Amino acid sequence: MSEREMVGLEQLGSRCQELELIINERRLQPVFQPIVDLESGCVFGYEGLIRGPSNSPLHAPVNLFDQAERCNLTVQLDRTCRQVTMERFVELGLSGLLFLNICPATLLAPEHRQGETLAFLSKIGLPAERIIIEVTETTPSACYSTLRRATEHYRDNGFRIALDDLGEGFSNLRLWSELRPDFVKLDKHFVQQLHLDPLKEQFVRSMVDIARQSGALLVAEGIETVAELRTLQRLGVRYGQGYLLARPSPVPALDLQIHVNGVAWSGGRSRLPWQMSATARDLLQEVPYLEANIPNEAAYRLFASDPARFAIPVVEQGVPIGLLRRHHLLESFAKPFNRELYGKKPCTVMMDKQPLIVSADINVHELSALVVASEQRYLVDGFIITENGRYAGMGTGFALMRKMTELQISAARYANPLTGLPGNVPLSEAIDRLLEARLPFVVAYADLDNFKPFNDLYGYAAGDEMIQLVGRLLLECADPDRDFVGHVGGDDFALLLQSADWQQKLEAMLLEFDRSVRGFFDPAHLAAGGFEMTGRSGEQVRFPLTSLSVGVVRVGPGQYPSHYEVGSATAEAKKQAKKQAGTALFVERRQQSPAAEQAGSVDVG
Repeated sequence: MSEREMVGLEQLGSRCQELELIINERRLQPVFQPIVDLESGCVFGYEGLIRGPSNSPLHAPVNLFDQAERCNLTVQLDRTCRQVTMERFVELGLSGLLFLNICPATLLAPEHRQGETLAFLSKIGLPAERIIIEVTETTPSACYSTLRRATEHYRDNGFRIALDDLGEGFSNLRLWSELRPDFVKLDKHFVQQLHLDPLKEQFVRSMVDIARQSGALLVAEGIETVAELRTLQRLGVRYGQGYLLARPSPVPALDLQIHVNGVAWSGGRSRLPWQMSATARDLLQEVPYLEANIPNEAAYRLFASDPARFAIPVVEQGVPIGLLRRHHLLESFAKPFNRELYGKKPCTVMMDKQPLIVSADINVHELSALVVASEQRYLVDGFIITENGRYAGMGTGFALMRKMTELQISAARYANPLTGLPGNVPLSEAIDRLLEARLPFVVAYADLDNFKPFNDLYGYAAGDEMIQLVGRLLLECADPDRDFVGHVGGDDFALLLQSADWQQKLEAMLLEFDRSVRGFFDPAHLAAGGFEMTGRSGEQVRFPLTSLSVGVVRVGPGQYPSHYEVGSATAEAKKQAKKQAGTALFVERRQQSPAAEQAGSVDVG
């Protein structure tokens, strides 16, 4: 052996001794990152992560476990990490579930002691039902049957299983199929810049569909921007974690509601009227189902007795597992001897094992995209609808198309043709529903000043462009999750606002209008601060540059009986705003609490 090799072995031995000392003395620091329900914003659980000593090269978990592998100490390190993490979880009094990382190699190692984790949990008083064993694949593994037995042992003792880093490992799609995990964690690669990458979006949409079919819950890792979060919400990903929501911390905040600037969670408040889109629940038909052990002959008789019956769901313990399709079963039984061969066999033999199963809460627009992207049979034979994972009924492609057509007609009927924004009818309905729900909100009425003279001088095309500018700026300043923008008609707009920073947003919007509107005027008119036009009697009349006035009324629970009274109060506030020179914001102070009255009128011109 060369001198260089000898030195290398000595260094390895020294590092192994250091690691063994760290393990024996339990000098490991657990940190916890919240996993958040992306519908409600509530903390669902925590992932327990580990750090080595802060003054050591083994502080980073990658270095720590790489060194453990070189020193043949992976099982011992993994065991100690789990124990210190569970102990600290109990000490901190954290709520919800604890996700614990474990390598498949540890589960398969001969020295791995089954029942050890369960015994330790019993000692510290933490129920196994609160622990999710997170299988992390970092090396190729073909021992699927052995790994499946190991995870089944955990399941038998009350634990649940999560598959980590989907899309990152060597064969974790195969692992998903073999282990049938309760949770699947989507690797951050597919989350980062998701909103800008159609291929990533299609991948996530497919994973949502597979998770729904398999009964797994999807957790997105590495969420760092609001745009990524909103895209994940739109695609139906239920849970997530990442720096946007909360960073890993030795002592995470105990606040069970995560707060993110620009995000208003739907689960903690009443959904606003303009967010109440049709869902699969609106398509629900009560279709009788068959239990899994019922013979095919019973299904045949049901189809034969009812020509309108297009499909029969197959359900096991309340959960849909397949679909018997009319044309498939009748055609099969029409063949010689098939009825005799299959009639007494359970209906699971002839059912479609991969029907389209959707939650009753899925938006019909998302459902329509799902059906169009799937096989034609889903449009013809229908899809199964579930409530909280249990069978509720079925929906048909015909009912879906009819609902989509109704929505499109309704949207076109009430939308302003110039801006595409909702008009008076949806605006009035939205106000009435907010009043009925006794939700506090703000109404802002925006109106262009000196718009008709501008329209007469520069032409209707320029006038239309200015109206579109106002609509675009109002949309940009509104929170799509909390606020509503409507086009009353002409150059009048209305906003319903629930954002806490509504006043700052409106002031910023008005400043942007003053900057952008200058591009509509000739340089001479800009220099003069206005323009002259000949009046009806022939005299020259001077008009200032077009500005924007906004009148605001705060609406408290029970303050107004209907949208008529709200509209009247808002029109008066708009008049007060227009009395001020230039672009202005006026906030109505009457009938407000003393704290609210301090806002008053604000001149931003």
